[in-house]
Amino acid sequence: MKVRLMLGCALVGVLVSCAGLKEGRSMKGSEARLERVSYVSVDDGKERDAFVYVPAGYEDTKDPWPLLLFLHGDGERGDGKEDLDYVLSYGPLYEAWIQKRDLPFIIVAPQMPMWGRDEGPDAPPYITGRSRDQIPRRLEEGVPPRITAMEWDVPYTGAVPAEVLPPIEALPPGWDRVAEDIPVLLDLVAGRYRVDESRVYLSGVSMGGIGTWIIASRYPERFAAIAPVVGFGYPEMMEPLAEARMPIWCFSGGRDPVVPTSLFFPAFIRLEDLGHRDYRFTTEQDMGHDVWVRVYAGEDLYRWLLSHRKR
Repeated sequence: MKVRLMLGCALVGVLVSCAGLKEGRSMKGSEARLERVSYVSVDDGKERDAFVYVPAGYEDTKDPWPLLLFLHGDGERGDGKEDLDYVLSYGPLYEAWIQKRDLPFIIVAPQMPMWGRDEGPDAPPYITGRSRDQIPRRLEEGVPPRITAMEWDVPYTGAVPAEVLPPIEALPPGWDRVAEDIPVLLDLVAGRYRVDESRVYLSGVSMGGIGTWIIASRYPERFAAIAPVVGFGYPEMMEPLAEARMPIWCFSGGRDPVVPTSLFFPAFIRLEDLGHRDYRFTTEQDMGHDVWVRVYAGEDLYRWLLSHRKR
């Protein structure tokens, strides 16, 4: 089975009809703002909040805007209220709000519940040892220093397809448990903001990358394109995506010991078997698990997303 592999981050020849991707203060009239919307989770019936980033220039026209839904990883879980700021740690919301980049999206970022991940002897230190002091803050003037990727003392493993994937039941509880919240949240946001529903995109990191596959496979009609970052999908999820002809761009780290590159290929092989070839796979060979630092800091992913509308 021949699987296409795109190495590097180059993306050329994409024309974007929306506003350009510019860093720094926008010259548009209305300022960017960060708001919250509340919804009731189907998981436990409790109210939770999600961030909604409203881009600069939103108030200057009556036009609808593209929407980018972002799913964070395992370490940013919380109560959806006081803990929600952890979602600002990285990703498109970090880029737009903390780094003040002029990203032309309404960005929606919910928070995954803790579900006991912070308790017991197996609780990961990146959750038990986290502090609110580590959350990046938006400055009144200028921007804080950028987060930087770690150096991973891990050899490049190559790209041999994994024969066996870890069963989803063995993973920590993730976005699959609150998947039904997503259409509720999207409908809520679309009812309050001017959303171009032909340009709704989904991206996530690590557990959120796996969640991207899960949610897109359950609700493929909601999204114009998806971008899982260091999160693999399961072959049994691919049929709805192939039927929807979903554009997909995946990212991995060649030295990632958490989600090795090999785990991505079973999904790609299944997509090929289903006749779906509208996918890209970029491996950053010099990076480990925190590939998202480079992916979201660039422009290529945003331009690629904006080049797609729902079919």
